[in-house]
Amino acid sequence: MQTKTQIITFISEFDHQVQQIEIVYSDLRKKLKTVDNAEPSIELVESIGYWMHNLYCAYEDLFKLVSGFWENNMNRNGEFHINLLKRMLIKIKGVRPALLRDDSYAYLNELRGFRHVFRHAYSYGMDDERVTFLLRKTIRKEGNVLKDIKIFRSKIQKLL
Repeated sequence: MQTKTQIITFISEFDHQVQQIEIVYSDLRKKLKTVDNAEPSIELVESIGYWMHNLYCAYEDLFKLVSGFWENNMNRNGEFHINLLKRMLIKIKGVRPALLRDDSYAYLNELRGFRHVFRHAYSYGMDDERVTFLLRKTIRKEGNVLKDIKIFRSKIQKLL
């Protein structure tokens, strides 16, 4: 069982990571305005890909924080990234509430897949339409995922 001080520290670290996620969303909203006003250049599409990659990395850092604090650790095998995301979908009775709802999980899994492609097939170039489609979806889904995070945080806050 965690102490009050440990939970307060967790919430502080959690809030800091959520702020990092919000900063990336801010940058992505600026990119969307640019896309909406002109045909995207290769450089813009690559920049958008980079920031969406960063967004998922920021989410994954949040998930590692949650998993590390409440469940101690996860096996870092070849399935680590998907298993970490799946872990956020489940409520662990007597330990912690779920962090994500199904729709947020599905969107973040798509973003996770994009990050994988971005990291491992970057030299092949990126599909402008796919990247701009995912950018628009990312901005549309922002509120849903952040709402899940806010609900999770409020449940943790009640433990104090």
